[in-house]
Amino acid sequence: MPLLFIFIAVPLIEIALFVRVGGAIGLGWTLFIVVATAVVGTRLIRTQGAGALSDLRSALDELRDPVEPLAHGALILFSGALLLTPGFFTDAVGLALLFPPVRRALIRQARARVTVEGLSPHGGIHRPADGGNVIDGEFEEVDPPGHRAPDPAGARGKKGH
Repeated sequence: MPLLFIFIAVPLIEIALFVRVGGAIGLGWTLFIVVATAVVGTRLIRTQGAGALSDLRSALDELRDPVEPLAHGALILFSGALLLTPGFFTDAVGLALLFPPVRRALIRQARARVTVEGLSPHGGIHRPADGGNVIDGEFEEVDPPGHRAPDPAGARGKKGH
């Protein structure tokens, strides 16, 4: 239901803002502002996106948790989509997302609401505090029929037969 509300509310807000701003400054300036924000936003997204990609690479190289750089990159991408969508409201939200403190605040809120389960850095499985439904198991690799495993000693046919 909230998504439906967003899909109805955002276009209505945009139409209302176009009518108000267009009435106050005229059609030409209104169109100029919409195009200018798209151009400026595109340039900002390039620089911010390159920075986010660099942060992601360094996190992966240093074996650090890549969640925050990935989240920054996703928010920058979303910001780009908003800036390329014509409208004053979407431009304002898109520009706000280009500010790192705004992104950090959103990521902090998301982290408070999301529980991540997975492998711990020390090996084993990170189990949720409430016990959760975690299934523990073992596996064994099985070669398909007709597949010959490589001889680790390289001594195939050299045993003096």
